[in-house]
Amino acid sequence: MNSKINSLTATHCKAGRRGPRISAVILRLVWIVPAIALFCLAIFLSLGRTKLSESGAELVVTFVYAALISLPSAILLTKVNHLYSGRFPRLIIVLNAFVLLGTATCGTLAGGLILQWIGFVQRGEYWQEFRMAYPISIVISLMVGLGITSLETLRYKLQAATLELRTRQMEQERAYKLLAEAQLSSLESRIHPHFLFNTLNSIAALIPSDPQRAEDTVGKLASLLRFSLAAHHSGLVLLSQELKIVRDYLEIEKTRFGARLRYEISVPDEWTEVSVPSLALQSLVENAVKHVVAQSSQGASIRISGAKDDGRMVLEVSDDGPGFTLAAITPEHGLGNLIARLELLFGEAGQLDVARENNRTAVRLSFPA
Repeated sequence: MNSKINSLTATHCKAGRRGPRISAVILRLVWIVPAIALFCLAIFLSLGRTKLSESGAELVVTFVYAALISLPSAILLTKVNHLYSGRFPRLIIVLNAFVLLGTATCGTLAGGLILQWIGFVQRGEYWQEFRMAYPISIVISLMVGLGITSLETLRYKLQAATLELRTRQMEQERAYKLLAEAQLSSLESRIHPHFLFNTLNSIAALIPSDPQRAEDTVGKLASLLRFSLAAHHSGLVLLSQELKIVRDYLEIEKTRFGARLRYEISVPDEWTEVSVPSLALQSLVENAVKHVVAQSSQGASIRISGAKDDGRMVLEVSDDGPGFTLAAITPEHGLGNLIARLELLFGEAGQLDVARENNRTAVRLSFPA
């Protein structure tokens, strides 16, 4: 479904950048040309240049000139605006004016020839007709051409802005959906019978020997469940909040795995106020616990680090497990959800990489700080 929406959006965006199609512009000339001819006839009648008895012939003359000027003007203006409106936004009106002057001149010359051919202009009166029609053609062409071009430009800018707004709304809705999926996935992993029963069993075992730790574990479990449900709607939280949840999760799992789970968190305090994707770091840690610590009789060590590099925040979770590749990650996987959220939040600037270094698997999350 998302791929279909993205495909349609991309198609509409390309159409918006191209602007009006030439075929659509030509179809509009079906009513524009007669409208211009009637407009010119009305001006001639009001100025007394044409008598009412001659209005039929004058309408034919103005229609010929309007058609021969409007058609090339529409085609050339569409191409000029498509090619140069983005590069020379302040000069586009001047370019349009030059185009209209050229098409008005050529259209008036061609119109005189056609009118002479059909008998509306006598053979010896061609240049006289041109001198009479040319000033009117220039004025009408500039007035109508620049007016229609300005209206079309505003109309397509409005369409492009509307489309961009709808696209952003769809992306925002998808981001909310992905965040909700991450929250549900996190919550499901917390209340999964195995996790919940193991945690409760660990708490029960701690009560006689270490009641304080048992009480702390209950608090950490409650905090973990609460955070999973109440992640910020923007999809971003402070790194200090994310690290607290990561510590709570690791301490809960440590009551179960004991010495098999070893971890180290090395994030400078000055970076803890940076905003990070909610449940992002926790998802990486949870992945390491489930697929490395739980699968090894000797357990594993998990190292969490963070640093700033050239205006980017880099968070890394490494373990001494066998490793994996991103190619094996499906969209339904927790890391697949994280990759999609990074793309929506940061575009190409958000990255998730996996590297194998010194017999350790390092998963790096990087994005603009």
